Order: sequence, then structure tokens, then C-alpha cells
Amino acid sequence: MNEINKSAQAGRPGVAIVTGAARGIGAAVAKRLARDGFAVAVIDLREDDCAGTMEAITAAGGSAMAVGADVADEAAVTAAVARVAAELGPPTVLVNNAGIGPRAPLVEMPTAQWDLVIAVNLRGPFLVTRAVCQYMIDAGWGRIVNVSSISAVGDAGRVDYGSAKAGLLGFTKSLALQLGRYGISANAIAPGFVVSDMTRASARRLGIDFTEFQRRAAESTPVGRVGQPEDIAHTASYLVSPEAGFVSGQVIYVAGGPVD
Repeated sequence: MNEINKSAQAGRPGVAIVTGAARGIGAAVAKRLARDGFAVAVIDLREDDCAGTMEAITAAGGSAMAVGADVADEAAVTAAVARVAAELGPPTVLVNNAGIGPRAPLVEMPTAQWDLVIAVNLRGPFLVTRAVCQYMIDAGWGRIVNVSSISAVGDAGRVDYGSAKAGLLGFTKSLALQLGRYGISANAIAPGFVVSDMTRASARRLGIDFTEFQRRAAESTPVGRVGQPEDIAHTASYLVSPEAGFVSGQVIYVAGGPVD
């Protein structure tokens, strides 16, 4: 059965999971997918933190549920995905967005920081994808979007974060090769400078006013502005759509210009 027929028969959209969806990029993606007609599971470390995203979705007439889970905890991920399947239905769309990005020079980086960054940014997507994958295989259709970063091509201030986000690109391409036969696509979005808690924290660490930080970033971006969470959400919306069925294993740099 071809992709168009499968999509029609399955009645897309369906159930989507977005991790790290309490705020920032994850919240924007969750709200956009809800607007597209998906029932959205909003996952973040603490369920209560998802209240704002949930309220925005339901106020707009969408369907959503909040789930608290540490994406680096295998048992928590297994339980969270099982709960989503039981309460919303089998998930066939997954956006792995949860991530952390502290800064420390290599010679000063505690091993515990390296382990935590790798656990959240790389182990987490593996655990959640593994837990969701069988539902997609059973449906004969699925969409996986991994939120990487331009740091994947190198980040002098965050070797742990850059390494994890580069690993996520290899993970994405490997998923595309392995799961394509089941009607499942896997792609990565690599954002540039996006207004978020993470970029605000970077400005604080550097002792720079955030408005000035954004101005400098905009000046170095070919399109002359910084990114907004909605820029990433628009791209995710396309990648999870039935129309994107022939796009798989790709890295889309949403960065306002080319990335070397």
C-alpha cells in the first residue's frame, strides 16, 4: 500500500508526543501540532510545568494531555508512553525536543555534567523512540522528528552538547534507514539562534543583556533576525505531515542561513 493510501486509510492526523514541551520550542511545536489536528501528549520533567502549554492547546479547541517524565529514565519513559497510548491512543508522531545545554570548558567539565547532557540529549531520544516505535510499526505509518542544533557541527563552549546533538544526527539517519520499510520517516531539525530559556541562560552566563545578545545574533544571521520557537514548529508541522512521506533521513537547518 502506498503512502497516500495509508494516510487516507489511517485518517491522519492522530496522536503526537512532544518531549520538552513545557516551554520554548517544544511548547510551540505542541501547540502547532494541536492546531494541525493532532491529539498531543505534552511531556516534560514535571507534569505541572506543562500547564501553560496545555491551557493554550485546550483554549484553542485542541486535545492534549500532560505527562511528567525524565526522558533519560527508562522506566519513566516506558510508563509515560504506555499512559499516552491508553489515554489518547497509539502515538504515530514523535518530536524528540527535550534537551539541556550547560556551558563549561572541557578542562573544567565535571564528568557528571557530560553524562547528564548525553543522557538527556541522546539517550532520551533513543528511549522515547524505542518506546513509541512499535506503535508506528503496527500502524504502518509514523513520523519521527529529532530536534538537534547547529552545535552539531561544533560548539567550542559546549563539547558535551555538540557531541550529543551530532550523535542525534547519526541516530536520525540510522532510524530512517531501518524504519522506512514500515512507512516511518525520521528527520532532524537543527535550529540556529532561537529565543528560548537556553539562549537567555547563555546571555546571563556571558553577562550580556538579552536584547543585546539577540541583536548581535541577528547581525550575524543572513536573514537579519533571530529565530522564534514558531520557526521550528512550522518545519516540524511539515515533516510530520503525510505530504512529507518522501523526506527521510534529512537534516534541516532552520538557522536563517547556510550552516557549514
